[in-house]
Amino acid sequence: MTKHKTPATAAIRQLRQHQVDFSDHPYRYTTGGGTRVSALELGVDEHQVIKTLIMEDENGNPLIVLMHGDREVSTKALARHIGVKSITPCKPAVADRHSGYQVGGTSPFGTRKRMPVYCEESILALQRIYINGGRRGYLISLAADDLQRVLNPTLVSAAQ
Repeated sequence: MTKHKTPATAAIRQLRQHQVDFSDHPYRYTTGGGTRVSALELGVDEHQVIKTLIMEDENGNPLIVLMHGDREVSTKALARHIGVKSITPCKPAVADRHSGYQVGGTSPFGTRKRMPVYCEESILALQRIYINGGRRGYLISLAADDLQRVLNPTLVSAAQ
């Protein structure tokens, strides 16, 4: 069995800076596979795998949305909650530019640009979550409390 080395991503650097206890979970990345593939590969419930989505409001202001892997974001509910006219997903190249990560490997930790973070409130009810560590095919698991402590996200109810 090959020994896995933790990649030195910006996300990992931020987690170490905040002394977060996390575990590495590499998996075989499949383009377009999303959280379903990673959950199957790791043998975990897709509800515990958290998507990091880069979206923008009608003025092009970027934001991060954290959502359960088995749920979608109601952009209308999110826009109403944060007081903007509309929210749309960023095009992949724009998302890459804002986050500093490649779509499919986007982490909410250590982003290139500082952006507000909105987190589906039920995520924090989970004890342990799986979230991207800043590279395709690489998730990390950590306590949901640590996600809240490091990112201090605004909690929302926008799942559908």
